[in-house]
Formats: sequence, C-alpha cells, structure tokens
Amino acid sequence: MISIRDILPHLKRPLVSGPIEAEVKAVTSDSRVVEEGSVFVAIRGGQLDGRNFIPKAREQGAVAIVTDSAPETGDPTDVAWIQVADPRQALASLAALLADHPSSKLRLAGVTGTNGKTTTTFLIHHLMKRHWHRAGLLGTIMVDDGEETAVASHTTPDAVALQNLLRRMVDHGCRGAALEVSSHGIDQKRVAETAFDALVFTNLSQDHLDYHKTMEAYAAAKFSWFKDAASDPRGKKPVAVINIDDSRGADLAEMLDRKMPVVRFGFGLEADVRAVDFRQSPRGMKFKLEAKGKTFLVRAPLIGRFNVYNILASLAAAQAVGIPYRESVAAIAEAPQVPGRMENCGARDGFSVFVDYAHTPDALENACQTLKDLEPRRLITVFGCGGDRDRGKRPLMGKAAARVSDVCIITSDNPRSEDPEAIIREIESGMGSARRKSVIDRAEAIRIAVHAAGEGDIVLIAGKGHENYQQFADRTVNFDDRNEVRRAIEERPQPEEPKR
Repeated sequence: MISIRDILPHLKRPLVSGPIEAEVKAVTSDSRVVEEGSVFVAIRGGQLDGRNFIPKAREQGAVAIVTDSAPETGDPTDVAWIQVADPRQALASLAALLADHPSSKLRLAGVTGTNGKTTTTFLIHHLMKRHWHRAGLLGTIMVDDGEETAVASHTTPDAVALQNLLRRMVDHGCRGAALEVSSHGIDQKRVAETAFDALVFTNLSQDHLDYHKTMEAYAAAKFSWFKDAASDPRGKKPVAVINIDDSRGADLAEMLDRKMPVVRFGFGLEADVRAVDFRQSPRGMKFKLEAKGKTFLVRAPLIGRFNVYNILASLAAAQAVGIPYRESVAAIAEAPQVPGRMENCGARDGFSVFVDYAHTPDALENACQTLKDLEPRRLITVFGCGGDRDRGKRPLMGKAAARVSDVCIITSDNPRSEDPEAIIREIESGMGSARRKSVIDRAEAIRIAVHAAGEGDIVLIAGKGHENYQQFADRTVNFDDRNEVRRAIEERPQPEEPKR
C-alpha cells in the first residue's frame, strides 16, 4: 500500500496540509476519471484551469489535491492539500511511481524532430522485434503494448497514460520500446519521468508555431529533453543520436558534447554513422553505411533521401539499445511500409500515386524532390494546409510544392473553423506563376489529379497520410486519402482503343 505520506518524498519541495495517511490508488489530472483513493493534480492549462474542478474531484473520492497554489478559505480540509511549483512535473513523478517506474525495466528509444519521427520510430520498433521478438511502440499512428495494437490518439499521451502503457509493455514481456516524443509532450512534462537509453533528433523546420510562437521556443522545447537526460539520466547511460546535417542538430550535438555520449549521423564527413553511394529506384534504395570503422551495404524497400536519414537514425538508436549494426542492417532490408509515409497506393496506365503525411514546407519539398528524382514525365502534387494552425507556413508550403512540381492542385486539409478558400489564397501567395488549380473538395482534387495523370507521371497526395478523417468547423467526417486514391483509380475512364 502507498499512502499520501509515501508519495511526498517524490515531489519537489511540497507544502502539505491536511491528513496524509490515506491510501493512494491512482493519480490523474482529469476530474472525470477521479475515483475513491485518487490524487487529483489540478493543472492550469491554456483553456481550462484544473483548480476549478477540485470540488468535483473531492465529490468523487479524491484523497489529495496537488496544485500550484495554497488553499484558500473554503478549500477542503478533509483531504490532503499539496502545493508544488510545477504540477505537471508532479503528475509525471506520481504516474511513474504508481506504475513502478516501468521505463527503468525497458530499453527505450525516443525520437523527436519535425519530420521523420513516425518512420524512424516504426523502423526502430521493427529492429527491436527482430532482435527481441517482442517490443513496444508508441507513435502518431499506432500503439503496440507487446500483445495488442491499437490506433494512437496522441503522438505523446499524458504522463499517466504513458506510464501505464509502459507498465503494460513490461508486463507483456517487452524488452524494449520505441516512442515518438513530441515538442508538446516535452513542454508539458509528459515524458519527464521516463528514462531513455537513446534520444534521437531527426531535424527541425517550421511547424507548431501556433503553440510555440517562435522557432527559438520550438527548438528550446526539443533541446530541453536532451539537456534533462544529460543532467539526470535516471540510472541509465543515455546516448544522443543526432542528425548533424541539420543545422539545429549540429548545434544540439555541440551543446551536448562532454555532457553525454553523442552519435552523429548524416551524409557528411563528420558523421559517426554515415551514408555514402546512395542509389534508389521506385522499388527501394541501397547505400553504404560507414559506422564504427566498418562498412555495410544497406538495402531497404523505401525511397527518398529523407528516408536514408530515418534509416541511419534507426540503426544508430538500435545500436545504442544493444542491437548490433550487422543484425540491424540485415533486418532493415525487410522494413515495413509505414502507413501514409510515401505509401504507394496504386498504379495504372503507366502512372503511380503516392500518399505522404508531409505537412510542413521542408517535408513537402523533400517528398516532391524524392519523387522528382525518379524522373517522371510530370509530378502532379495535391496538397493543402490545416486550419487553426500556423498560418506562416502556408505560403512556404505553396513555394515548396511549386518549386519542384510540374502541376499543383491546392485543396482542403482539415480546415477546421477557417474558410478553406481563405487558406488556399494564403498558400497561393507563395506560388508565383506556378501551374496550379484550386479545388476545395479534397476528394474531387484527388480524382482530378488521378484522372489527369498519364503514362510516366507520378501523383503525390500530401498532408494527411494515415489520417482517416477530415475536420470542418461543424463536423468531422470519415476521409482517407488512400481510399480516395483507390476509388479514383477504379473510376478512371479506360483509354479509348485506337481506331483501325
């Protein structure tokens, strides 16, 4: 049994009033799931103030309140009141404690960055499963607890859900796990009490400025994860695996030198894990891997220079958690198709259609360039930008697509509460005189692109990837780019037989 008295040493300088002998059975920051014996952590958020839900938490059986303010007249005296400076950190500490610190019993690789997190995490999970037969996965697309898989609801869930998931992985016999780590998850302390063996940085480009406001704040959030691991490794010897071809990554690697082990990856001569002689075809890629004074031939059923970075990151992370390069290189040849990540969704009449999650200027340009490198007759790109998100990247997305594509079709991508036409106009402002067409209805835009494609063309549908919904101001509807592509291919008119 754990009592309130027992949890106090795990909180930073708590100020306590009220009874502290009650048994603690759970911790939560959601008053809706409070039950008898819960500790309720009241957090002031951007939209809601958790302190307003303290009465409801008490009614439902909370035995302690943790928040950042002292009790006022009328606040409960029949439950413990614990004042702390940082309730989010307290929530993470208590969640890890009640789950018996599961991350200490797993070999964990975490992946952060703007682009490539999902693919890199999938690849690490694949390598772990090949080596240990059972491994966990937590990412944007999917959760694997070692026994069952499920659709993910958040890239990085709240601290309680995260620790409980890691606990299930341990209980199900997982030896290791691969986790996507979002900047929101870092900033909101969701991973604060999780001990990682490998921390991967893929790259940094413009995204999430609706939350972080500036690129400097966005980078600082990412970097803080590494700094915290360096200053408090939580009983492990974590390794930072960093893309130094990215300027922010190079800065991070220099910052961490002599503070923790750093493995640099990329194409450049300064990389510890380096790719040379990269070649690709529509069926996959191959390159030479130089690492630890040895050279390996890597083959993978993926395309794109950006996927070379994802593979390098996954191989280096796997090495950091105890999987030798030779074994990983052999396994990467049978890497899985990551849903919605440069996914080939069909071909007909000599053209091909790919669906990709690219929703930042950098990711979109990389996706377009990857397909352009396959030397199609034309590259037709369908894309949009989400509503109620960073508006500054919209003209940059337009510029990125226009620079590489032969034809662009601008359409809706989760417009949410904004006017889709207004979003499209902002995208077009960065496209100059590029050949383009605007089609608000995304299904219609996909149909037009697929029906316009001819022999030797490649069609890219970018922005939503694996997502199976479309968000509007008043509703969310079922929508999957991949299904729309298949439907458009099936409905495509048959070419006329030549007359004799």
